[in-house]
Amino acid sequence: MILATTPDLPPLADPDEDEGDAVRRDAAPAESSRASRHWWDRNADEYQDEHGEFLGDDRFTWCPEGLDEAEAGLLGEVKGLRVLEIGAGAAQCSRWLAAQGARPVALDISFRQLQHSRRIDLGRGSEPVAVVQADAAVLPFADGAFDLACSAYGAVPFSADTAALMREVHRVLRPGARWVFSVTHPIRWAFPDEPGVEGLTATSSYFDRTPYVEQDAEGHATYVEHHRTLGDRIRELTAAGFHLLDLVEPEWPEALDQEWGGWSPLRGHHIPGTAIFVATRD
Repeated sequence: MILATTPDLPPLADPDEDEGDAVRRDAAPAESSRASRHWWDRNADEYQDEHGEFLGDDRFTWCPEGLDEAEAGLLGEVKGLRVLEIGAGAAQCSRWLAAQGARPVALDISFRQLQHSRRIDLGRGSEPVAVVQADAAVLPFADGAFDLACSAYGAVPFSADTAALMREVHRVLRPGARWVFSVTHPIRWAFPDEPGVEGLTATSSYFDRTPYVEQDAEGHATYVEHHRTLGDRIRELTAAGFHLLDLVEPEWPEALDQEWGGWSPLRGHHIPGTAIFVATRD
């Protein structure tokens, strides 16, 4: 399937960018947000083409290890709940939630990713998932608008101010609601992002929170990812008014031989690749 040439999804113009480099440097919220929006708009077609089969059209998988919500049950009973999926991409998780009787809203900073959600809905002839384009750190919803919030590798690692993001999620949830999200396991930041043996030797400090930035020749960020330690994440959650219920570190399944970037069977059997935080709002 060539996603960019489907009639309902016209191709994007090729980006006119000079070659840049990858560095570790500070990146403010506005720069990070802008870089994420443009990067995902540019790369959504390739991402969905490469990973679409693994993600499915209506599968809720938490991570490259393939842990599905249908098996894990981290969200609890979702039927009838108003659910906000943050960093939804093409809304595959929201489509699964809708099939379970939930009322999901899929939010993403990338318009192109949300166009892929529409493409999937049109191809299936199904009821369209409700989608919203917005920055997760500034949610355009009323206080207490949702009964549940979730994010599978969406938004959290790309936000420069995740403390503010946690406060925003807290604000739009009703009391007692769950907030469940998955991110790259923080320990991975100490290792090269490589699937082979070179990815098994620590080369950086786990405690170095300097963002990873890809930038163009003029020094403008084109991709930004932010690191927090496990302790940082827990403190952000509790400071925002959440109670941590569980921290899940999925093990690599014996039957899974598919690589995804730096995730691989070799690394997965030695170090954790994903951390899933399960919390409730006070």
